[in-house]
Amino acid sequence: MRLKFKFDSLKETKPTEYLSRFVFGGVVTVFAGFVADHYGPVLGGLFLAFPGIFPAGVSLVEKHKTQREKAEGKLGIWSARGQASVEATGASVGTLGLMGFAVVLWQGLPTHNFLPILFTATGTWIAVSFLFWWVREKM
Repeated sequence: MRLKFKFDSLKETKPTEYLSRFVFGGVVTVFAGFVADHYGPVLGGLFLAFPGIFPAGVSLVEKHKTQREKAEGKLGIWSARGQASVEATGASVGTLGLMGFAVVLWQGLPTHNFLPILFTATGTWIAVSFLFWWVREKM
């Protein structure tokens, strides 16, 4: 498994695209607040766990990849969709890790000190995410 960081893509994102991510994430958060107010914090927390910027982010990944491919004289639709699917896989795996984080906090906070449980939950998030990514890579 090899991790790559590409900071050049940050230059491709326009301020309006960051704004759309921010607004979408805010709308999801406000919606989760309404759900929590009406149905309780457990259900509201499930809605808050929805990755608020994911839909905007993955559409921007596809858009930017398509633009790069067109600039090179290629059609680029399939490679852009492939890159977006890798982003979606990463988000799914991260969400599974987040579920592990939530379970550790939910079970541990009532009976244990905050900081040790927070570190344990964070370690769980990382471990579960890497485990699912590794399993995905091996299949």
